[in-house]
Amino acid sequence: MNACHPWSAERAMTIVESNRHLRGALLPILHALQEEFGYIDEQAIPLLATELNLSRADVHGVVSFYHEFRREKPGRHIIKVCRAEACQSMGANALVDHIKKSLQVDFHGTTADGAFTLEPVFCLGNCALSPAVMIDENLHGRVSPDRFDELAAETRANPTAHQQIPRQIHGALSQKGHAQ
Repeated sequence: MNACHPWSAERAMTIVESNRHLRGALLPILHALQEEFGYIDEQAIPLLATELNLSRADVHGVVSFYHEFRREKPGRHIIKVCRAEACQSMGANALVDHIKKSLQVDFHGTTADGAFTLEPVFCLGNCALSPAVMIDENLHGRVSPDRFDELAAETRANPTAHQQIPRQIHGALSQKGHAQ
């Protein structure tokens, strides 16, 4: 679940202060702000420009260049749909059409009830189980329109269903390079 805090200039300054010593501090600070607030608030642009001795244009350029940085508060759950070729070849385009219709949003949009934000991603690294969808930090493979509806209903009914859970790696290689 996307448990973000409301924008706070004071909290943002704390994040800046704790990261300004880093080389190339802008990117780590932007990531930390998004982690804290769920997005990069418009007020962060002049604050970062002043605190890091950059122009507002420099800060805005970085925020707008990287697609992972959101400019608006996201929904409580982030749904990422793989748009890479492997997933497309296994029906991702039809799945995307279904998801958009079901949620009544386009990519980068948030549902009217604030439950979901829909994001495209180039690859989720789950090509063998395509089409792939990630809800919050949980990866799902072979997602059909019906399976998506089940996942969305489960998430709405149990908002913590897709909280960050430590991932288990199945079929990982042992230290000697043999499949386990």
